[in-house]
Amino acid sequence: MMDSRSATTPELDNHIEPELLNELTETKRENELLRRQLQDRGAFGELVGNSESMRQVFSLIEQVAPSSASVLITGESGTGKELVARSIHKHSPRKDAPFIAINCSAIPETLMESELFGHEKGAFTGAASRRQGCFELANKGTLLLDEIAEMPAMLQSKLLRVIEERSLRRLGSKVELPVDVRLIAATNRDPEEAVSVGTLREDLLYRLNVIRIQLPPLKDRKEDLPLLAQHLVTQLATKHDRPARFLSPAALLVLQYHAWPGNVRELRNVIERAVVICSGEQIERHHFAPYPIDQRERLRREDTISFPVGTPLEEVERQMILRTLVKTNNNKTRAAELLGISLKTLHNKLNLYRDRSQMDSNSQ
Repeated sequence: MMDSRSATTPELDNHIEPELLNELTETKRENELLRRQLQDRGAFGELVGNSESMRQVFSLIEQVAPSSASVLITGESGTGKELVARSIHKHSPRKDAPFIAINCSAIPETLMESELFGHEKGAFTGAASRRQGCFELANKGTLLLDEIAEMPAMLQSKLLRVIEERSLRRLGSKVELPVDVRLIAATNRDPEEAVSVGTLREDLLYRLNVIRIQLPPLKDRKEDLPLLAQHLVTQLATKHDRPARFLSPAALLVLQYHAWPGNVRELRNVIERAVVICSGEQIERHHFAPYPIDQRERLRREDTISFPVGTPLEEVERQMILRTLVKTNNNKTRAAELLGISLKTLHNKLNLYRDRSQMDSNSQ
């Protein structure tokens, strides 16, 4: 599966075929653009975040994309593992070839081998014609094996053989077919634990785990939530042909206090519902009902607020204003009284926050 021609070190460039060298040069240029995009807007393609953990993910993607090294992506369900795989493919020399994804836990064991390796006509009951498998379909491109730890053990051994020999046989055939596929695997389980309980072959893990990218759960990168939520609002408003929408400060604060066990996938579902049912310009807290946003943490902490030493005063002020609005159920007159500022000043502050949110959205 490895393609040594993908090396990009200067001393090897003179020995690379001109066509591939042009591809690698273009890839380097695109990655430089992505680096600037990351620095300016906290985004890498469809992945969004300014947190240190996500910046590390972006950096790994940027480093590994030009190569043909196998990648193992780990992380909880809903964290965006397929988005990472697609981003690696999109910014690699294989970007113009197919990207094929298969979920190893969603296909019955009896059909999995045919899905992966294809079959000949008459190979089994119901095989009315020859069919290419995912490896052939992804030839010269990238194949994502999602939930790799759920693949049946017998197929794991056959997969290992294909990886090592770079060839396969369709079911019912004796002919060896060469394949050139970059493999990316993903799992929501701990790979080493899967090996220890016998659901993942250790030698297969060694082959797949050349580069590992660990995606953090959303609850561990809450600082990304404002940018991510507004990105989703903008994206989903376009999808459903709705006017531009913006999250109210109170709505955003409610989102920040939810635990998000379903991660970004859960957030997307919540935002999508709100975008569809919202009739005005601004999404409010009530647009999330009846979705069970967890209020326990908010109720426990709504009367207190603390900040790490060194927090910018502007951020302290913003959080204090937003928390007070939640406490007053978005009654701006009452909030202004509690904060000791005029209602006009409060509106000016909120307009400033909204304008910044809109600028972030427009930059996506």
